Amino acid sequence: MPRPFEPVSNPLYSALLILLCLLGVFPLDVILPSFPALADEFHVGPQQIAYSVSFFAFGVALAQLVIGPLSDAMGRKRLLLAGLGLSITGAVGCAFSARYETFMAFRLLQALGCGSFVLGQALVQDLYSGKQRNAMRILLTSASGLFISLSPVAGAFLQQAFGWKGSFTVFAFIALIVACLSFALLQDTPASRGRVSGMGGYRSMLRDTTYLAHSLLSSLAFACHFSFIVVAPLAFMDDLGLTPYQFSLVFIAYGLAYIAGGATATYANNRVSPQAQIKTGFLLIAFGGVTLLIWALVAGLTVTGLLLPMIVCTTGTTLVRPAATTQALARYPQQAGAAASLNTTLLFAGGGLAGSLVASVESALPMSLGLLFVGVSLCGWLLLACLPETLTSTRT
Repeated sequence: MPRPFEPVSNPLYSALLILLCLLGVFPLDVILPSFPALADEFHVGPQQIAYSVSFFAFGVALAQLVIGPLSDAMGRKRLLLAGLGLSITGAVGCAFSARYETFMAFRLLQALGCGSFVLGQALVQDLYSGKQRNAMRILLTSASGLFISLSPVAGAFLQQAFGWKGSFTVFAFIALIVACLSFALLQDTPASRGRVSGMGGYRSMLRDTTYLAHSLLSSLAFACHFSFIVVAPLAFMDDLGLTPYQFSLVFIAYGLAYIAGGATATYANNRVSPQAQIKTGFLLIAFGGVTLLIWALVAGLTVTGLLLPMIVCTTGTTLVRPAATTQALARYPQQAGAAASLNTTLLFAGGGLAGSLVASVESALPMSLGLLFVGVSLCGWLLLACLPETLTSTRT
């Protein structure tokens, strides 16, 4: 994608990417305090509402598989605008749904539109280079952590002021602002002739063990975060009896761990190799899992016993994801859309599967979550053992 402007000198590009990041976490986190209200509204159990989060993640994953390679051939702008329009339609449809089945249908429509948000990663690849690219990715990860920490508070406020429909309405409003920025800033320029367009680009990526390994490393780390997102309302509000407002306050501490992890990643960016960052991250995830298991065996499910290990685990997740994603996408600079889509599809598919598995054993939540963290770390270290210590080279 050509660069008609120098994006680093224009703060509106950063604003666009950060708002895309906000929209990416909005449908997953802001809705959490509304779980009990949604269950009452549609006369279903809280676990079915929790499954809707995993359902949303799978919808996003499927949409990304198509949108990414299409954007390499057609340009980012028109596909991003189409996705924003679809997500707005889905959000408005959810707000006006009267039945659970209708709600889930519009939730899927919203997810398909949100699949276009993966183009934010492709835009980072298009608009930035070198250390600025990695710095922007770390900034977006830190911004994601800030949004995660504040979104339950925002969700609780919207739930108290407007009911469960409030989060969908605000999402539609923010998406409209992002659409206006995208229309004004981006150029819908087709891909260069050197690019491999369409779905065919996935073949070389699926045969590239280095790309797949780093994508899976990112997916493993994300599975820890996503599993906690799915089961947090069940554990804190259903099992421990916290109100939506109390839940949102507890969640602030969890989200702030992303900011701490982002600061750590920024410090480590120019000092240690990506492999060392990833290894340290998985070590922290394992430590969090072991701590969670020991605490659950000794004291059972408590707020502190669940939150403190999650803070440690999340710091590790924030170290792993930017480094692993940057290494994976650097392999295919001319196919940034397809590379970002496959990477993020693996991210959400793994997270959705892990979240569903953990939610299915609600009665053993602390133990199942701790075992997941330990298992993720072991898989991460096994993948790292198969990779060279040197940085990945570029593929064409």
